[in-house]
Amino acid sequence: MTTTAPRLGTALARLLILAAALLGTLLAGAAPASAHAALTGSDPKDGAVVATAPKEVNLTFSEQVAMSADSIRVLDPAGRRADTGEIRDLCSGSIVRYGVGLRAGLPDGTYTVAWQTVSADSHPISGAFTFSIGAPSTTSVALPDRTAGGGLVGTLYGIARYVSYAGFAVLVGGGAFVLACWPRGASVRPVQQTVVRGWLTLTGATLVMLLLRNPYTGSGELSDAFDLAGLKAVLETKTGAALTSRLLLLGAAALFVAVLFGAYARRTDPKEKKDLAFGLGIGGTVIAAGIAGTWALAEHASTGIQPGIAMPVDILHLLAVAAWLGGLTVLLVSLYKAPSVDRSAIERFSKVAFGSVAVLAATGLYQSWRQVGSWSALTGTRYGQLLLVKIGLMCVLIGIAWISRRWTQRLADPKPAEAEAAEEAEETEQTREAAAAEEASADGTDEADEADEGEAGEAEEARAADPERAAQLARQRAAVAIARRKRERDADPERAGLRRSVLTEAAVAVVLLAVTTVLTSTEPGRTEEEAGRGTAASGPAAVPDRPVDIRLPFDTGGVDGKGVVRLSLDPGRTGANALHLFVERPNGKPLDVPEIKVALTLEAKDVGPLPVAPDRIQTGHWSASGVQIPMPGDWRIQVTVRTSEIDQTTIEKNVKIG
Repeated sequence: MTTTAPRLGTALARLLILAAALLGTLLAGAAPASAHAALTGSDPKDGAVVATAPKEVNLTFSEQVAMSADSIRVLDPAGRRADTGEIRDLCSGSIVRYGVGLRAGLPDGTYTVAWQTVSADSHPISGAFTFSIGAPSTTSVALPDRTAGGGLVGTLYGIARYVSYAGFAVLVGGGAFVLACWPRGASVRPVQQTVVRGWLTLTGATLVMLLLRNPYTGSGELSDAFDLAGLKAVLETKTGAALTSRLLLLGAAALFVAVLFGAYARRTDPKEKKDLAFGLGIGGTVIAAGIAGTWALAEHASTGIQPGIAMPVDILHLLAVAAWLGGLTVLLVSLYKAPSVDRSAIERFSKVAFGSVAVLAATGLYQSWRQVGSWSALTGTRYGQLLLVKIGLMCVLIGIAWISRRWTQRLADPKPAEAEAAEEAEETEQTREAAAAEEASADGTDEADEADEGEAGEAEEARAADPERAAQLARQRAAVAIARRKRERDADPERAGLRRSVLTEAAVAVVLLAVTTVLTSTEPGRTEEEAGRGTAASGPAAVPDRPVDIRLPFDTGGVDGKGVVRLSLDPGRTGANALHLFVERPNGKPLDVPEIKVALTLEAKDVGPLPVAPDRIQTGHWSASGVQIPMPGDWRIQVTVRTSEIDQTTIEKNVKIG
């Protein structure tokens, strides 16, 4: 029984409706874009009650962030600014810390710290907490409901990100499909239109993202998209430079597309065509890698651990996605709108898709380890859960691709009788077309429509009255006959089955791309777990490969008895550590003290106190090397400061050491 292929309009309409519904579900269920960086500590801490007003408020982040003059605001109980507006860079080594000074003479009460900044991987982050001076009080400060990167602007920016990934896949994958699988497709108009639309989509989405970048990371107001001063500021950022570079590379991509569908499509000499294909392949690869690099250089791959390895891996991952999903899109269009697509082209694309899947598996495994880091993060964080959904969709997609590959093999290996009939039909096709045209011109009838005597009579009269009109009718009837033969040829079960499987594969790919887009704007599981450990501990948590850094105010009661001890324990984990102590006056200048001692105690395991006697390096700086931390846990650090022969005090703080 002959299987009829699905109608293009109905199938594509269902695909678009399914894609829109699933994309809407994903975006609606997603929280506003969070980021790679996270707040890991603050001084004062959230909810802390301090006896006297601190000189400044400090925030510590897990990754580098971009601070502006208004990134940290401190509001008094009446909602007035209590900070000086001067952001201080307190970063030291791998510690990312920023502070803002407070005004003198602040009254007692509850103060609100509101902060907003941009992570190194381009996503805005924000938050707020409170602390009290003297005692808690009521406050009139109302924190904004909208988080950074949310609202209408955040939704539009997220859609533009999704569309840009889709446009990139179609542009790069479509070009690769033509050059590597089906050179004759360069002259097929539906293929040309699909690739050009991919270029237009990516270019338009990039321009939208560039305009929305200022309100996306700032006010959240759509009207600020046309603020020229804000646009200028965006162009000076890493993300702005990446988007600008993408637009420049798209100019080169336009030239590539023009040559591919112009000079290359018109070439008839095999050697010239082969040479031009080689040049286009090299140039297209460079352009595609450059465009992929604009994502790798500005987003998750550029921050965190091993960025030097992560960025090339991310570029390979994006190119493999484009080669597979973009080529799949062009193949789907070709199967519906260009039924004469070569069977050998389908077979070659099957091999390209298999190679792309292999690259995706290798690069995806590395990216998953880098962004998740642990089994608990894989199941206990939103990033890990989305990653599991993506892996499930990939398995489904590979299963459907395997079915498509079986249909491809059946197309590529026809039965001997079918092959002979196909060859005979190919040899006589032009003869039949010419005979049909001649017969229609002579008799004014078409063999397919000879049952319609009225139409035949009309054609006969037209031929007698106007020979040109008769010739036009003959050409039309010949075209209809050729189209009918093509429909009959392409309605075989193998080709219809391939169409259905490729259409299903494309639908799943649309959903997979949506999940991937949400993943790129979600805080990685590794970072989320580290931030959770930092907020759960009684003091600032030690982040792997990052020193413990705490501030301990003291008052011995004598002359020059007030100050602050800044303690750093590097690398802040079990084993040998380097200890540095900086003793400062309240104004931040070094304070020379006669003696300072440190003791470490792990009460949960009855370990300690372990004494440490640091050496004086210079005024206000004491140090000790090889400080041994025998096991992880919540350690109490006690610092004894002596400012005179009789004045001394002991201050302590708990820290979590991994």
